[in-house]
Amino acid sequence: MLDQIRPANAVWKPIKALVYGVQGIGKNTFAATFKNPVMIQIEDGSAALDIPAFPLSTTYLDVVNAIQALHGDHQYKTLIVDTLDWLEPLLWQACCEHHGKESIESFGYGKGYIEVDRWWQYIMTGLDSLRHNKGMDVIVLAHSEVKTITPPDSDSYDTYQIKMQKRAFALWQEWADLVLFLNYKVNIVKTKTGINEERTRGVGTGDRMIYTAERPAWRAKSRWPLPDEILIGKDKTFAAFHQQLEAATGGRYISPIPVTTTATATKTKEK
Repeated sequence: MLDQIRPANAVWKPIKALVYGVQGIGKNTFAATFKNPVMIQIEDGSAALDIPAFPLSTTYLDVVNAIQALHGDHQYKTLIVDTLDWLEPLLWQACCEHHGKESIESFGYGKGYIEVDRWWQYIMTGLDSLRHNKGMDVIVLAHSEVKTITPPDSDSYDTYQIKMQKRAFALWQEWADLVLFLNYKVNIVKTKTGINEERTRGVGTGDRMIYTAERPAWRAKSRWPLPDEILIGKDKTFAAFHQQLEAATGGRYISPIPVTTTATATKTKEK
């Protein structure tokens, strides 16, 4: 057995990423920049993207069948699931119908959400199988919402998180190798309005950022040493991210965007 010991990262595995962000930030556009994508559509929000996609999924079984179909022969290298928060009510409905319940709350005392864990894990198992058996990157998308966090040892604060029930959010955050938060870059400008008085306002240019490390204001993580913040600007190829990931993985991840593409990446100091 000892002669079989190898570095834990000796075999490169396809990416599994959870990408969420504010409305209209370009989550679908970002996901579509990965190699040879195909999309499972659960919400009808990808009309502007010219990429292959399954018919709109209106049931949990539609999503399961699409994942199973991708275990056959095809040329696709990336699966995009759009979006988890639209899949959630379909999953609840299927779970309730299976158990003869009127709603997820009918299980009582939060038991419905515990039962739903198994249904989420079935989806995750199918996605992992595509990674291991078909060599596909998997990018799951979600919308964001602002929640107030009340820690036991400090004051309350607002944070961005995935727009899902907290147990499901925790499962998907644990499943993913990358949890990426997309938002617009905002500069804080202070203007004097009188003696000892000033007004603070946010000014944006439309430049987009990808956040890869957790902060009080958002949830994020990366299993690779990516910059905490990656400036995308208005580049629709998201080349800065792909090139940073290629560098962080020592070239095991190969960027689908040529290195000559104009893009800028930056790492800002923690405040």
